[in-house]
Order: sequence, then C-alpha cells, then structure tokens
Amino acid sequence: MLTGAQAMVKCLEAEGVEVLFGYPGAAICPFYDALFESPLRHVLVRTEQDAAHMASGFARASGRPGVCVVTSGPGATNLITGIATAYMDSVPIVAITGQVNLEQLGRDVFQEADVTGACESFTKHSYLVKSAGDLPRAFKEAFHIAATGRPGPVLIDVPQDVQEEAIARFVYPERACIPGYKPNTLGHPLQIKRAVGALAEASRPILCCGGGVMLAGARDELSAFVYKTGIPVVSTMMGLGSMPTDSPGYLGMIGKFGRPYANRAMMEADLILLCGARVGDRAIAMPHQVAEQAKTIHIDIDPAEIGKNMRVDIPIVGDIKQVLGALTEQAQPVNCKPWLGRVLGYKAKAHPQGQDRADYVEPRSFLRSLSSLMDEDAILTADPGQSQIWAALNFVLRRGRFLTSGGLGTMGYALPAALGAKFAKPRRQVVSVCGDGAFQMSLCELATICACNVPLKMVVMDNRRLGMVREQQNLHYGGRHVATHLGGNPDFVKLCEAYGIPAALAKNNTQALELAQEMLASPRPYVLVCRVDPDTPSV
Repeated sequence: MLTGAQAMVKCLEAEGVEVLFGYPGAAICPFYDALFESPLRHVLVRTEQDAAHMASGFARASGRPGVCVVTSGPGATNLITGIATAYMDSVPIVAITGQVNLEQLGRDVFQEADVTGACESFTKHSYLVKSAGDLPRAFKEAFHIAATGRPGPVLIDVPQDVQEEAIARFVYPERACIPGYKPNTLGHPLQIKRAVGALAEASRPILCCGGGVMLAGARDELSAFVYKTGIPVVSTMMGLGSMPTDSPGYLGMIGKFGRPYANRAMMEADLILLCGARVGDRAIAMPHQVAEQAKTIHIDIDPAEIGKNMRVDIPIVGDIKQVLGALTEQAQPVNCKPWLGRVLGYKAKAHPQGQDRADYVEPRSFLRSLSSLMDEDAILTADPGQSQIWAALNFVLRRGRFLTSGGLGTMGYALPAALGAKFAKPRRQVVSVCGDGAFQMSLCELATICACNVPLKMVVMDNRRLGMVREQQNLHYGGRHVATHLGGNPDFVKLCEAYGIPAALAKNNTQALELAQEMLASPRPYVLVCRVDPDTPSV
C-alpha cells in the first residue's frame, strides 16, 4: 500500500522524469520524504521562481516537460511568475505545489493560497487533487496536456493530507483520455493545397519563423521546404535558431529591434507564410498594414492564434512539423529569384553595429566574437533588456539554441534557464548572457551551481544601468533618468569568488576575447564580467 506522496513519485518515474527543481516546505514534506528512496534527482533551488525557470530551460533544451516542485503559500505564489513566463512562450512544464489539508481550505490558515485560482489565466490546465486515488490520472493528463497541442504549463496542487492518504492499489494509466481535448496535428489537406497554389502564384514570397518551429522540432522540415522552394526567410525573436543565422536565404530577425532589411522585406512581400508566429507587437507593430498588401498563410497548432493579430487568407491548423512536410512534398520551386536577389541586396548593404573598443567592452562585437569561439550546437540564454537584443542580433546561431523570455520579458530568466538547459544537455556548451540588473535577480543560484557542480558559463554585461529603461527615458521622457542607475552594485568578481566560482573582469574587447577563451576551456563554472559603456545602444 502506497501513500499519495509515494504515488506522486511513482508517477514521475513512470513519465521518465530524471530531474526536478524545487524548494521544500511543510505542505510538500510528505512528497520530499517519498523522494528519499527514489532515483529521481532533485535540484534544490534558492528561490522558487527559479525552479520554474530551470524547468523551462530543461524543457526547451530537451523537448520534454520540465518539472518543478514547491510548497504552499509563498512557495506557490513565488512560482507564479515562472509559470506565467512559461505560458507566454508555450513551454511545457509541470508545476507541483503542496497545499494545506482539505478541511482547512478556505479558512485562511497558515501558508494557504489559492494557487490554482491565481494561475487560472496562465496555465493550460490545473488540478486541485482531493483524493489520492486521483493522482495517477491527474499526473498522466498533466504531462499529456503540457506536451501536446500548443505546449504550456500545467499545475497540480496536492493538499498535505492527500499526500499522506493511503492508496490500496497503484495503477498508472497507459494513456490519457481527455474528452474534448484532441489537438489537430495533420493540417487540412484542402488548406495545404490552397497554400501550395498561393505559393506558385507569388512573386515576392517570404517565410516568417516563430517560436512554434522550435517547439515542434521542425528545423529539418523547415530547411527542406526552404531548399525546395527557394524563398527567403525571416524570424521573430522566439524563432531564432529555426535556421542557421548564416544561411544564404536568411535575412534575420524582424520587429522593433530587428534588422531593418528584414522588416523591409516583410513590408514589400506579396505573400507571407507565417509558421508558428503569433505576430506580437514587438514583431510587427502594425500587422494590418502588412496584411493589406500581402496574401497571408498562417500555420499554427493553436487555432486561437490564427487571425488574432493579423488578417489571414489561408489558415492551416496543425503541427508545423507535419504541415511543412506536406507542403514540401507538394510544392514546387517558386519563381522568385529576382525578389531573392533584391532582399539579399538589402542585407548586403548593411553593416554590423558596434566595433571593438579599447576603453570598454563593446557588447555587440564581443557577442559576434564569442559565437565564433563556441560549438555549433551551443545553447545561449539571454535576459530581457539590452543583453537580449545584443545577443539576438549578433550571436551567430548554427545548430544551437537561443533561449530567452520573449513573451513576458522576465528579468532573471537567463541564469536559471541556462542551468536547467545544462541539466538537460550536460555535454553541450551552455552560456548565459545577462545585464548587471538581471544578474542580481538570480545570482542566489550561484549557490545551486556550486552545490551541483555544474560547469555553467555566465557573461555579465556591467554598465551600472537598467539600460533599456534608460533608453526609453532618453527617447520619450526628455532624458530624465529616474531609478535606472544601479548604484551600490557589488564587485561581481569578488562576489563570485565568495561562492568559489572563478570570475574575471574584462575592461575592453581584447581582454574579453582572451577571457572568453579561458572561460570556455575551463571545466568549472565561470563568470565573465564585461565593463560596458552605459551609453551603448541596444541596436
């Protein structure tokens, strides 16, 4: 006979979970006690929000749902930002929270919080389990929902007495059977045929990759389609890595901080093929202006995204991997060589921004140099703010991944996400890039890095400013700088050394490049602090 807590552990083992990220507390103690005899690896984070970010990094690097576990009350509420971050970027995580006893629900007892209610608007689904016998079904459904259709976070809230309740017979379901939940993956054949016809008639087509391409694991299918049709490609920030940055027909990132020539190509196209892109405001500020003069094909697993932000002529609901495979099979090379030459000509006239400096580290040129030193399949994480834009525009992705918080823009994401990615892919190079503001939001995880002996590499852009907010103050508020000067910053090198982590300060690009080589060669974790001019722009 098992307890509910032991059943929870067996559910995770049955799902093939190898590692989970969490922080214990009274209401989740039965589960933690059940972990004592389990082969599951538990990573003790230093703050609950980072447990969700680590689960996110793990999921994005591995392609499997990441798991995080925390206690009730403040443990659960601290997790909320991480859950919302995963939801906005469609990342599959399963979040397990302890809860007060069933009879205490609604009585405002110690560490009670209605976390399922609080997370209702940014979870795919949530469970408040009221019987230990329901745990196997809830866990099977949670992992299925998180990973299928449009991926996203699922919450399982388990009261302490349910964890302690006995189960006479444990049987883990072979499959999840959820009435009404049947994501369409194939794509309608008639719509695919219409898309093929529209491609054949286009003279200025362009393909826009969103994060859905990466979530579907469709990079090979995308490459095959582009190779056969010959049409140029742009991407949103979340779609970076869908194609190698140095591919001949790839124009770069679109949007507010994107490449001007990529944006121009989007505006001049007569057909836009959107693949897993939700067309948010940072990608296309005024989508109606594009849609007015271009026919639009939109492929997405989530029907709610099609037509939400941009008029669509040919909607295709389905898994991008399967739909692109069907399109490649039916499509013919598109007669668009003059158009391709034109947009590549725009790209050829552009010059990289930022040149090496002797008085500061120029972050844009440094990131180009750093990418040339790193492995082809390296994983780079970046925090929102200037570091995100510098990395998105200048780091050359070949077969690697770029992980960032694109939808919610959560500062402090990069370091824990990198740690989660490193647990998923221990043999791959993983580097996080963050500003000094974002680094201080998650630097407590340096202790986790030390405790787990993870050779993570971290680059801190130290400009003593909240750089992007300061840019907004310059552009829109007459240069009145309020609360954007990071006075009181510590000596990051000494701080890292206090954790036992090697660290070094680079004051110019020559030093930064030499230290980057040392960092990448080191078998230990390493922090490279780059002194950056506060006036360096984002683009």
